[in-house]
Amino acid sequence: MTTANLKNVSKIFPEHVAVNDISLDIADGEFVVLVGPSGCGKSTTLRMVAGLEQATSGDILIGNKRVNDVSPRDRDVAMVFQNYALYPHLSVYENLAYALRRRRVPRAEIDTRVKQAAQSIDLEDLLERRPAQLSGGQRQRVALGRAIVRQPRLFLMDEPLSNLDAKLRVQTRSEITRLQQALGVTTLYVTHDQTEAMTMGIKIVVMNNGKIQQVASPRDLYDRPANTFVAEFMGTPPMNLITCQLDNDSITPSLVADGVKIACGGEQEKSLAAAASDGALIVGFRPENATLVDDGSLADMSGKVLGIEELGHETLVMLSNASCAFTIRLPPDAGARVRPGDRLSLSLSRPKLRFFDAASGDSITLD
Repeated sequence: MTTANLKNVSKIFPEHVAVNDISLDIADGEFVVLVGPSGCGKSTTLRMVAGLEQATSGDILIGNKRVNDVSPRDRDVAMVFQNYALYPHLSVYENLAYALRRRRVPRAEIDTRVKQAAQSIDLEDLLERRPAQLSGGQRQRVALGRAIVRQPRLFLMDEPLSNLDAKLRVQTRSEITRLQQALGVTTLYVTHDQTEAMTMGIKIVVMNNGKIQQVASPRDLYDRPANTFVAEFMGTPPMNLITCQLDNDSITPSLVADGVKIACGGEQEKSLAAAASDGALIVGFRPENATLVDDGSLADMSGKVLGIEELGHETLVMLSNASCAFTIRLPPDAGARVRPGDRLSLSLSRPKLRFFDAASGDSITLD
């Protein structure tokens, strides 16, 4: 059983704070993805777990053992890098076997483990080739195989798909997910690609400015973001966020902005009124949670079409009104009915609306 735990871990460089007092628990066999923009601290966190960076403060535990002072080679982890890091003069077989030979593993066992790893990632016919004779996807599989033969307690992967083209990324991320499930090895995976994170991770850790913003399943991150940063970062296109004012003069309070009026009732009235700072709120909705209405009097908001992106399986429509710009997702045939310059009336799905404090950006939970 291998767990990994970070307790109040920080990494401070002379010029900046890279990781700021983060805590994270990774269960045995769990696939956890660290995601965030460049410079958010995700790779530094991974390198501290690997032992390649020394934590300034806090505790790092692998398998319930504190490893802050344990050398990288003695932590029993395997790391897969973005740039493959293969030995160009060695064959695939020799690249896979290299770490085992350094550890003086018996030759027969090396041969067995290398061939088992090669079979699991479809490299059996490539064992005699050198890296220069392989495609990018094949080189990445060799890098994965080199981690697999180690039979480590923990896999650490630092943006391993960044150098692959779009088609290979989709294929390889499926292979990594399948392998991790088959091997059951606890895995910490770093990426800046939120689509990659959503499709691969059992648990996703969203980071920004060295801090953890939210830890949740892909579905919870998408449906219930903890703050406006997560709402905008997770999802393509991102959640639409509109700053509104709570109108308490009406019997049923409304969130009002230029060209936007969203009525709220029942317990929402009490929760929003209590949470709103000076009545200011941010209302969020996903692009698919807006539908076209023919009768403008029934609309929650309207906007002028700025652009249309037809993607085959769906149509994205970019609109704007006096207060904001936003995007909606429509069926694939909508491009034939909507033109730039049109004004569209929209109805919003009430259960899917999300509310955030205008000052802090934090999510408001409605009781």
